[in-house]
Amino acid sequence: MRWVLHADMDAFFAAVEAKDNARLRGCPVVVGGTGGRGVVASASYEARAFGVRSAMPVSQARRLCPHAVFVPPRFGVYQRCSEAFHGIARSFTPLVEGIGLDEAFLDVSGAVALFGPPAQIAVALRTRVTDELGLSCSVGAGPSKLIAKLASKAAKPRSSPGGPVPGPGTLVVEEPDVLSFLWPMPVEALWGVGQASAERLHKLGVATVGELAALPAGAVVAALGNVAGQMLHSLAWGRDPRPVVAGRAVKSIGHEETYPRDIVDRPDLDRRLVLMADQVAGQVREHGLVARTVVLKLRYGDFKTLTRSHTFASPQMTGPSFWTAARALLDGLDLREGVRLLGVSASGLLPAESSPGQQLQLEFRPGPAPGSPVPGRSPAGGSEPAAGRATTAGAPGAGATTAGATAAGAPGAAPAWAKASEAVDAVRARFGARAVRPGTSLDTPRRG
Repeated sequence: MRWVLHADMDAFFAAVEAKDNARLRGCPVVVGGTGGRGVVASASYEARAFGVRSAMPVSQARRLCPHAVFVPPRFGVYQRCSEAFHGIARSFTPLVEGIGLDEAFLDVSGAVALFGPPAQIAVALRTRVTDELGLSCSVGAGPSKLIAKLASKAAKPRSSPGGPVPGPGTLVVEEPDVLSFLWPMPVEALWGVGQASAERLHKLGVATVGELAALPAGAVVAALGNVAGQMLHSLAWGRDPRPVVAGRAVKSIGHEETYPRDIVDRPDLDRRLVLMADQVAGQVREHGLVARTVVLKLRYGDFKTLTRSHTFASPQMTGPSFWTAARALLDGLDLREGVRLLGVSASGLLPAESSPGQQLQLEFRPGPAPGSPVPGRSPAGGSEPAAGRATTAGAPGAGATTAGATAAGAPGAAPAWAKASEAVDAVRARFGARAVRPGTSLDTPRRG
């Protein structure tokens, strides 16, 4: 018989903060932008009792729970905890499909002979997470991904005015019990049922999964379309053949910031953009990847959001290539209205070892007249990138890093920046992410 587990960390970011700071334990904790304009990334169950939810504007969370403790996110810490969590999951089965930082599916069909029945594996997994990470997770088990995920949700703690109410922690749904477990749930519990599709189903008199299952498949198809209708009708009957896909590739890596006040100062935006691009490039290298595309995201004060992208001639992984592309994209946007949110992400990710080498692009300019000063040579003898030399596809126009890397644009710049990036990564691994920063970011003001 097929057995799937779904393990989901409980209030993950907020729980990590409470674990690392004893003063936060038992308090309403909200992780998100500490200014008034960020969004909630995570909320403890104490904060959820006041209606605080993920993706809610921080300003709304403050109104709902003014006595909450608001802390800025520490994504590097969460990433390390996530890696440890997924490592524990893989100790039970190699068939682990990570879904974000804080949850994973496990196909344990072949592991029951070694670790016991699914209920025993679920308890063992949850116990190890608690013992080794000091955090809690909820685990559901069932014959499919759908049932396992719904079971883990049913096993979770609940928020209440009197404090968190513990859940069972683990829940196993056997095959004969699937429909009795599934049918009383609201139809919104099914994957793919959003607000629009829920409204259409409600017009048909469908409020629960059981009522959806009772409809002829043709009626559901007529209301939702062929693909969505067939899929949802099958899910309503507990039929979900999707496999657990181990080692699902990372599709994109990015970082964005929401500012307490709209930023109109272009140099300030440039410095912030350089830091973000450099951070994203470091994460790409940390995953052993290269990126074909850099995406810039910008949101104005009126919430109008724009995205722009640049695809490299060959995959890149260095900060200079990322921030040069991102700055060129920013140059094409009107910044007079002020910027509320700025973000950089890398996509089109490939394993570094299997990607083609960096491609050099030749840029030809008119040469100097006889007897004129040599371009790129200052009177004091300093050097700048010389005209007519080969430049990399992502040559930086934002200044050298504090590690003292040579100016890009010179012959061999791509290998030089790759070596500089290795050195930067080694320094950061030992002394922290802020030990080395791009030189043009040194005047970045403190972020609100």
